[in-house]
Amino acid sequence: MANLASDFIGIKSPNPFWLASAPPTDKKYNVERAFEAGWGGVVWKTLGSEGPPVVNVNGPRYGAIWGADRRLLGLNNIELITDRPLEVNLAEIKEVKRKWRDRAMIISLMVPCDEDSWRDILGRIEDTEADGVELNFGCPHGMAERGMGSAVGQVPEYIEMVTRWVKKHSRMPCIVKLTPNITNILAPAGAAKRGGADAVSLINTINSITSVDLDSFSPEPMIDGKGTHGGYCGPAVKPIAMNMVAEIARSAETRGLPISGIGGVTTWRDAAEFMALGAGNVQVCTAAMTYGFKIVQEMISGLSQYLDDKQIAMSDLIGRAVPNVTDWQYLNLNYVAKAHIDQDLCIKCGRCYAACEDTSHQAIAMSADRTFTVKDDECVACNLCVNVCPVDNCITMVPMAKGAVDPRTGRKVGDYANWTTHPNNPSVAAE
Repeated sequence: MANLASDFIGIKSPNPFWLASAPPTDKKYNVERAFEAGWGGVVWKTLGSEGPPVVNVNGPRYGAIWGADRRLLGLNNIELITDRPLEVNLAEIKEVKRKWRDRAMIISLMVPCDEDSWRDILGRIEDTEADGVELNFGCPHGMAERGMGSAVGQVPEYIEMVTRWVKKHSRMPCIVKLTPNITNILAPAGAAKRGGADAVSLINTINSITSVDLDSFSPEPMIDGKGTHGGYCGPAVKPIAMNMVAEIARSAETRGLPISGIGGVTTWRDAAEFMALGAGNVQVCTAAMTYGFKIVQEMISGLSQYLDDKQIAMSDLIGRAVPNVTDWQYLNLNYVAKAHIDQDLCIKCGRCYAACEDTSHQAIAMSADRTFTVKDDECVACNLCVNVCPVDNCITMVPMAKGAVDPRTGRKVGDYANWTTHPNNPSVAAE
């Protein structure tokens, strides 16, 4: 099997799969079960200072979005940071780390935005022998109303300031956890880098209301007739997370900043995609809460098999896709493809025809016996038909050879020498 040993900013773990700071990492019992199942590391559920007590609701804490088959697509979480005493958490962290020295142990932190509070808690955790700290600048509910969490993460100047405090008062590697509830992820990521962060992790949860009870007219989850916004996570947020990871990985301002990828990682393939976009490791929460801790075993075996099949090392996977992420204006507009329907696989459901006829380019014909064919002179290769077809590989996009005549435009494929001569280029259009 491929070697999955991970060295992320000097923090070693037997594999790149960490549990994210969340309910599954709230206490010794859970964390030890996770390590027994095979997780390479954990980020302990966020600790706060010994100020006003944190009191979580004693009622429903999660809203949900399901697919048609009741598969969980997303969770809305209104739980706050740990409500267990700080000293109890620190004692358990120390005990677990001493027993599992080969596993990564990161402590998530969130305290008021003043230097004394950060210096105090950093001093309190030094004795735990933890491998690093993660600054929770992302939680969008509850703590944000107290001036912490995403209230800090949305202000780059605060991120840079607090990160400098942490680097000043701690020997530990520092990971800054970023909120997605912001216009441009590069601003907070750049601030973390300027502040001296060793890495960033993202994304934290997305501000959300997942549903409304249409009898009580309250957002869900409902607490005594009232509801509130919470943090959205799970498979549904993966596309948003991957885009933000890629933006940080390819930006000149943040290029080279190590990234821990978070957001909807459920399978080894999800993890590999995050890593290809620049993540050095991944953190998982919702998948473990849905399927249990042993899901990591599929992730380990699947990623190992993939690397073996590709005959590449894990280090070769990290960032492999970043050079292929570009801005729209740099896409090759000389490339032309057409949809093709495999008649042997087609089940004649007509979904492709309905989608194309009603909402796209009227490029699919239907015969009297419900045989569906593509009209090349109308097909713009939008691939909506591929995405709505229920049969895998029944419809594929076939590239046209350079020099062939596109029946839709009458122009040879590759007519334009490059982007600088293409009429869609604003400078050419201006001429």
